[in-house]
Amino acid sequence: MLNQITFTEHDEMYMARAIELAKKGRFTTTPNPNVGCVLVKNNQIIGEGFHQLAGQGHAEVNALAVAGKNAQGATAYVTLEPCSHYGRTPPCAEGLKAAGVVKVIAAMVDTNPQVAGKGLKILSDAGIDVAYGLLESQARALNVGFFKRMEQGLPYVICKMAASIDGKTALKNGQSKWITSPAARQDVQLYRAKSCAILTGADTVLVDDAKLNVRLSELPCTLPTDLPLRQPVRVIIDSQNRLTPDLALFEIQSDVIIFTTKVDKSLQWPHFVKHIEVSESNGKVDLQAVLEKLGQLQFNNVWLEAGATLAGKMTELNLVDEFVFYLAPKLMGHDAKSLVNFPELTSMQNTVDLTFNECARIGDDLRITASKLIKIT
Repeated sequence: MLNQITFTEHDEMYMARAIELAKKGRFTTTPNPNVGCVLVKNNQIIGEGFHQLAGQGHAEVNALAVAGKNAQGATAYVTLEPCSHYGRTPPCAEGLKAAGVVKVIAAMVDTNPQVAGKGLKILSDAGIDVAYGLLESQARALNVGFFKRMEQGLPYVICKMAASIDGKTALKNGQSKWITSPAARQDVQLYRAKSCAILTGADTVLVDDAKLNVRLSELPCTLPTDLPLRQPVRVIIDSQNRLTPDLALFEIQSDVIIFTTKVDKSLQWPHFVKHIEVSESNGKVDLQAVLEKLGQLQFNNVWLEAGATLAGKMTELNLVDEFVFYLAPKLMGHDAKSLVNFPELTSMQNTVDLTFNECARIGDDLRITASKLIKIT
């Protein structure tokens, strides 16, 4: 039965371990959530696992495989409610029940409509003690993109910006390489690797001749998995059909989606390039429609790495969930190009207010993460 209980220090310790396991899947599990599971019996861990790849065993299945028959009578600590439906793998709730687990503690209820309490009910109806809510905020932070897609139908968008300490992104003549240090650029590679998609505009592709891939040689650390690294899908906003197949972007054979208002069918594109037409807004691609389509395509986390115009428009339309600012110890002067382009503001009440989440030194630079502050009117 479902229990509202007081969790012990040991409970917190085992769930914390499950959360650490879940983090190992953050480069590979999309579109599935990152989940970890720990099986405990007689105060000893007898099995643990994490979800590694969509279509393969979930965390509970992998932990049960390690425990074997010893799972009979164990307690399962899992970072997300065990699934209850048949997808590419059988439901984990049924697997835990069949293994003879006597207690299941979930960090949180799954907001996926296909689950949403059904997994816990299967376990409870089988006479298994069930509780949830242990380290819930930490568990939710593992899968902010998945939960946003489940709850709103949209991916979680992180906007990356790199600037001098006076908020400039390029000199007046357009020179911008390099504002930030190599360490900061390596850090960006890690964020890219964790993302389902990298979103940018045609201007960035054309001006920088950007490839927008994850460069393994530049990752700042060894990834916590032996699984092959997936390249995020490169998503380009190209309202005016300015991209051509000869650009460096298309030298990398990994998926590209180009959003436009009308596809130019006169060009021959590589097989990994897909064009999607969306509605128009003021002569440009409708950015809300783009995110809705990405949600339908099961993208959880989108890394926005764009110029001042697209970044500014996404922010103005309230389509950015989080910002990552890399600030270099440089001063570039008032003639240099600004961080974001907005229409002129005439009142301080119209400013975009942020709340700082974290500040860290990355090489010679600062990395500041921030979220939009909800204004109460």
